[in-house]
Amino acid sequence: MSRIKDKRLTQKEAARMLNLSIRQVKRLYQAYRTKGAQGLVSRRRGKPSNHRLDARVEQQVLDLLKEKYEDFGPTLAHEKLTEVHGIGSHAKVCAS
Repeated sequence: MSRIKDKRLTQKEAARMLNLSIRQVKRLYQAYRTKGAQGLVSRRRGKPSNHRLDARVEQQVLDLLKEKYEDFGPTLAHEKLTEVHGIGSHAKVCAS
């Protein structure tokens, strides 16, 4: 961003280097101009995802996977958790 500011790099070149759209580079540069380097840091940093599972549901899923579905693949395990145990389709299952 400092190279863009010093006119040693164009926004188009920066977009190509960062594999971003020119529009995204413009947004980032605007944030950099108003807030400095801190403006480039996501405001969601350090906060939990909006898509995380409730801890109780996650533990229930892990327990069921270990007890009943240990040898199932992720798709079949997800189907069984949904059909048999009523755990909604929003709960993405991955065997850990």
